[in-house]
Amino acid sequence: MAAGRYINVPPRARDSLELASLASSTPQSPRSSQSSESGTPSSRRLSFDDEDPLSALNPAGHGDDGRPRHNRSYSVSSAFDFAPNLFPLSSTAHGYTALGAPSTAALDPTNALNGGQLEKNKTLTTLNGLSLVVGLIIGSGIFSSPSQVNRNAGSPGASLIVWVVAGVLAWTGAASYAELGGAIPLNGGAQVYLSKIYGEWAGFLFTWCAVCVLKPGSAAIIAIIFGEYVVRAVIGAEAMAASHWIEKGVAFAGLVIVTILNCISTKLGTTSADIFMFMKFIALLGVAIIGIVVAATGLSYKGKASDDWKTQGWFEGTSTSISNWAVALYAGLWAFDGWDNVNYVTAEFKNPARDLPRVLHTSLPLVIVSYLLANVAYFLVLPTSVIESSNTVAVAFGSQVFGPIGSLVLALFVSGSCFGALNATTFTSGRLVYAAGKEGYLPSFFGNIGFGKSHRAIRLHTLNANLSSKSAFKRKMVDWFADPDAGFFFTPISAMGLNAALTGVYILIGSFDTLVTFYGVAGYVFYFLAVLGLIILRVKEPELERPYRTWITTPIIFCCVSLFLLSRAVFAEPLQSLAVLGFMAAGLIIWFGWVGRRKNAKRERFGRVGDGGEKEGGWKFWRRWRS
Repeated sequence: MAAGRYINVPPRARDSLELASLASSTPQSPRSSQSSESGTPSSRRLSFDDEDPLSALNPAGHGDDGRPRHNRSYSVSSAFDFAPNLFPLSSTAHGYTALGAPSTAALDPTNALNGGQLEKNKTLTTLNGLSLVVGLIIGSGIFSSPSQVNRNAGSPGASLIVWVVAGVLAWTGAASYAELGGAIPLNGGAQVYLSKIYGEWAGFLFTWCAVCVLKPGSAAIIAIIFGEYVVRAVIGAEAMAASHWIEKGVAFAGLVIVTILNCISTKLGTTSADIFMFMKFIALLGVAIIGIVVAATGLSYKGKASDDWKTQGWFEGTSTSISNWAVALYAGLWAFDGWDNVNYVTAEFKNPARDLPRVLHTSLPLVIVSYLLANVAYFLVLPTSVIESSNTVAVAFGSQVFGPIGSLVLALFVSGSCFGALNATTFTSGRLVYAAGKEGYLPSFFGNIGFGKSHRAIRLHTLNANLSSKSAFKRKMVDWFADPDAGFFFTPISAMGLNAALTGVYILIGSFDTLVTFYGVAGYVFYFLAVLGLIILRVKEPELERPYRTWITTPIIFCCVSLFLLSRAVFAEPLQSLAVLGFMAAGLIIWFGWVGRRKNAKRERFGRVGDGGEKEGGWKFWRRWRS
């Protein structure tokens, strides 16, 4: 097939699977041949498919009128190379093959999803993205313990300033990730960005830390807080005397439920996230309105509400210690963590170039405003001393205004918020493990879709045929909960099972001081490297198509913030920080001593050409894990 077939590519939202191959098996240009021979990371290498994805069989290369699109040219050259083993994104037109792209294009719509990739099941919308980001950022913190920010800032007015500054700084990271996600619209988030910019060792190191500790550890913390509040809501005042194993049992139950929900279908997982997002906003809006009403009337269940907000100045007692302000800002930034959640599922958006920036630039302002309203309501109802010392501010708020019923309702809202956050992190963590399995960073078993030996989903057309004579209710259930075209169980079940198992281990361990330090060191090391990579891409890949471009000052500011958080964590817990660095060093040893060497040793197996000029085997990711 002539190379000229690939000169013109449509300027539409990039589909990393529809454009899985941009080169034919005929001789390539000297530059592309040289780059390919250098050993490109598998997910970003050109796949030499037997079938042309831009042919008449593929709707990706045609307009709505059925005519081929010929209105944009792409060069197969780049002024910069990252390293000998990296193929520049801008020289591959739309830049990348899908993670684990098959050797043969499955253009038959009845077979396109069977045993295929999540990236072909594009179902996520802007609302779904908002629910994933907001669902993880708003967990239990704003409902339970904003005390660290308020106590270190020293006054209500100063604490509100800290919340705004922390939100804006987190927003700079989200804006940077919006550009990265638009330029590299694949599942996996930082794993993909680091692999492309620095090399596969960086992507593997992120996977090592995120899959083993960061994602399951944070999910375990959320699950245990969920268990604590459910027990508090059920048992009441005696909850403090309840066994911790009861709380852990509830945490396990919540983990199992959200894992099952997200295994059944993507639609069910995202619908659950949407519901809990609206619940969180309703709860925060209710707290704000109630706070204003109580402040205006002075009435509450326990008599006269606190009038500290009237008798004391809002900036009275503001701390003059730089150290205290640093601690307050550190705590505030942690309360906004989770803004990168949506980048793990970028490839599943219907229009990632449009939706990703919308999601990130909508969610952060909404969360900032929600946090401000909630804190103002707390100050209007509760004494400052209670806010600065309580670990259950929302429950104290409900108790002050409505008595025991208020405590129960707010405890249920907090537990529901935690359940929503657990659902969001389970959804995205499964995609991270799935992407790692596709890349060969984990056994390819974790890169499979569906269940059983054949790893097939329950196809929707089969369901409709079986239900044609069934009740309307059953058909409605399929319509509500099944993914369009994909049906049920077209999800990374194995990947989510691994994440759930690791989360369960951390729930059993139940000691989270080290996990918090791990997040402070490892988490922000990768944030820093990924956002720094945006600057590197700007310099080395100026021609790379970027549907969204942020101001260059944005990543610079965020890099400074990341260094601040890193230094804060290292100085606060030097021994634990050394342990974190040791864990990361172990990941590098595993990469260079085993995984990386196996990948390099078997690299010739990928896309090997036989005697007759036919490809033998294509991209066989499972071979990497065979002895």
